[in-house]
Order: sequence, then structure tokens, then C-alpha cells
Amino acid sequence: MDLPVQELRLFSEVLGIIRQNYVEPVSDSDLLKNAIRGMLSGLDPHSAYLEGDEFQELKEGTSGEFGGLGIEVGMEDGFVKVISPIDDTPAQKAGIRAGDLIIRLDDTAVKGLTLNEAVKLMRGAPGTDITLTIVREGVERPLQIKLTRAVIKVNSVRSRTLEPGYGYLRVSQFQMDTGRKLREAVNTLKEKNSGALKGLVLDLRNNPGGVLTAAVSVSDAFLSDGLIVYTEGRGPEAEQRFSATAGDILDGVPIVVLVNAGSASASEIVAGALQDNGRAIIMGEKTFGKGSVQTILPISETAALKLTTARYFTPKGRSIQAEGIQPDVPLERMQLTAVEQSFQPLGERDLARHLDNPNGKAKSAAPADSKAADQPAADAGEANLAKVDFGVHEALNLLKALNIIQARAGR
Repeated sequence: MDLPVQELRLFSEVLGIIRQNYVEPVSDSDLLKNAIRGMLSGLDPHSAYLEGDEFQELKEGTSGEFGGLGIEVGMEDGFVKVISPIDDTPAQKAGIRAGDLIIRLDDTAVKGLTLNEAVKLMRGAPGTDITLTIVREGVERPLQIKLTRAVIKVNSVRSRTLEPGYGYLRVSQFQMDTGRKLREAVNTLKEKNSGALKGLVLDLRNNPGGVLTAAVSVSDAFLSDGLIVYTEGRGPEAEQRFSATAGDILDGVPIVVLVNAGSASASEIVAGALQDNGRAIIMGEKTFGKGSVQTILPISETAALKLTTARYFTPKGRSIQAEGIQPDVPLERMQLTAVEQSFQPLGERDLARHLDNPNGKAKSAAPADSKAADQPAADAGEANLAKVDFGVHEALNLLKALNIIQARAGR
């Protein structure tokens, strides 16, 4: 490999000037390591030089337990950008949102720090406090949010029954064992619903991603054939193709996948695979758009490079990078408020001298201030779900509609 001699001479000259003139003495080792960090940070937001604790923290993040605030972050314009808060962590409970820009950590300005330096400041002993100053779109003044650090234990899969026959699966992060946990959760949902489901909501909102093989495993669980994802890079080793194996654990049962701007990387792989294969309807907001592959390249026992080596593509050849996944059904973030209704609206049965129903329905009208006796008990639960999580409520309604259409089509 030919080296650029002129640029190397420039580097050597700059190194000498710093050694001789900088206000404080700096070791050659620190200068060269900083040069490596700068070289990588100038490539893209996800490439980095990892040494010591940083290397260990990366491994801890994929295993599902680490210390800190519970935020997946990247760099944007010199500031730390929140990709997603992690479920049930100090960050999520304090109201940190995807898209927030962190401009100060306690009294330290973020501008000028590397991402690894900022992450180090956010990490610390459980029980200690840190104040984040953030800039949020739509809010005029910076917000100051005080957080207490904790040991972050991420349970990557949670599940529950929304209504008889309709299940909910929340995947908060893609870890090494997420695929296995998801299959176990689906089997549990089936057992609780007489051995079968009529529909499933797969919630990938604010899921920052994780391990590629976990995303492939989750996608494969719902696909019986077809391509899941492929990667392309500069060398043959960067080109990979992942295809589904036989067997769909839901046997074609309708799926709605919920995504938002905090759904990134592995989440986008799953959403894109299920969308392109016609296996699920994607609902929500356009996703984050992190479509690059990072490879860990050890250079010693205690240091490694995290280097962007390829791009992800969906089965139909769409690049996720900087574009994200467009939902089939757009859904804005909103919160519903119940409206008190002091009276029941009038109907035909309330009118004087109305005709009786020829099918033998009751002749008398229900009192105006009472509820119809046959009103489903689930209505209160549905209304509560709509207030607590409008996205899940809408996904459930879509699943019901799909089942009605299939039933009428004789499927």
C-alpha cells in the first residue's frame, strides 16, 4: 500500500510543533492515541477507537447489563444526540426523548468532546446524580433534567395479552439472546390464548438496535422463506446475505409493527424485512435511518477499532442509511384525553311511535341516562388503552380489521 508521503510529513511536522509549543507537556503516546481517535471520528458518527473500559462497555451493552443512564446516543454537529432511551431506565423515566440534543453534562460543555468522552461522563457509580442540559425540538429554552445513575439491566423482550387472541410483544434492544426470548414469549402468549393468536403487535419504538444476528433471528421467527437483509461494502468479507429458514411461529397470523424516529439499526432491519416480504404492516413514524454496519477489529488485547465497514439493504434493495423505513400507516405521536359525556345520544328507538324491529328485538327504549345492557365490557379497557398508548390501540384496531376482512373473504 502506497502511503501519502507529503501528508505524513505534515503530520510529523504538526506533531513536533505540538510537542514543542503546547502549554503543557503531552506524552507521545497520548498524542498518537488522540490522533487515532480524531481520524476515526472524522469518518462517521459510529466509527471509534475503543480502549480499556470503552471496549469492556461495548461488550456489556450487547449482554444486556451495564451501568449508566440508559440512553443510546450518537454525535450530531458536535453534540450528543439521543437515538433512544432504553425502557425502564433513569433516562426513560425522566422523560428523555429520541432526538434530544445533549449540550451540557453537569458543568461540562459537550461541544468539543468525543462521543466516548461524553459517554464516560454519563456513566458512573449507581446512586450518583448528573444533570443533563438538552435542546428539544419545539421547546424554546434548553431543559435541565437531573438523573440518578443506576445499574442498567435490559430485559429485551416483554409480552402481554391485549385482548383475548391478540398479543403484544415489546423488543427494547437486540441482544445475543433476543431471538430465543422472543420465541419463548410467543409460545407463552399462545398458551394463554387457547393455543393460538389472531394477531400480534410487535413494538420496536425507541429500540436503538443492537446485534445483527439477533435482528435476523427475530425476522426469521415470522418468515418461512425469503431474504431478510444483505450487506455491501468495499471488500468481499463485508458482503453478507441472510435468508429465512422454514417455519413461521405464527403461521401467517397478522402482525403490525410499531416504529418511530427512535427505531434504529437492527429495528430497521426487522421492519424492512417484514415489510418487503409482505409479512407485516408497519405503523408509526419514519425510522432513524442508521443503515451502516460496524465491525469490531481488535488491534491489541485491550484496544480495538469500531469501524463502519458496510451498509444494510432490505430484501428489495432499499438502503436504510439516512433514509429509514417509511411506515405503511403513518401515525403521529399523540395522547388522548377522555371527554365526559353527560347523556346518551338519541337513536331511532328513542323516538315516539317508532317501528318495532321485525327480528324480535326489545320494543322498549333504554333510558336516556343508562348504558345499553349489551355494551361490551371491553369498551372501558379499549378506552383506557387508547389513553395510555394510542399507537398500540390503533395497531390493535388494525389487527381486528384484518381479521374481519380475512373472515369475510373465507380465509
